[in-house]
Amino acid sequence: MSNDLFGIHAAALELRSQRMGLLASNIANAGTPGFKAKDIDFAGALRASERGAEVDRAAAGATLYRVPVMPSLDGNTVELQSEQVAFSENAVGYSATLEFIRGRVDTVTRALRGD
Repeated sequence: MSNDLFGIHAAALELRSQRMGLLASNIANAGTPGFKAKDIDFAGALRASERGAEVDRAAAGATLYRVPVMPSLDGNTVELQSEQVAFSENAVGYSATLEFIRGRVDTVTRALRGD
């Protein structure tokens, strides 16, 4: 039922949540020598989810290592400013998706109450 009610938005919310965790890990490890930054190709993961893949599997299949513009001498590939921008953009997308789902729930709740 949730797929019918929320459509692709339920998967999008879960993917954005997973991506947020990955980006937060990148930011937290900005000073860790040898740390390799990763990201989820959100659009690719969402397409895989639309084709029937479980969200976790879709995210895993769309997880890529970042290629830094300026590699550091210690092998760390985190570019802090890029990670912060990606985190902020993802947070905005997460909030928008959550608001859409809240609106859907409110609509269904009003319909059930007869408002």
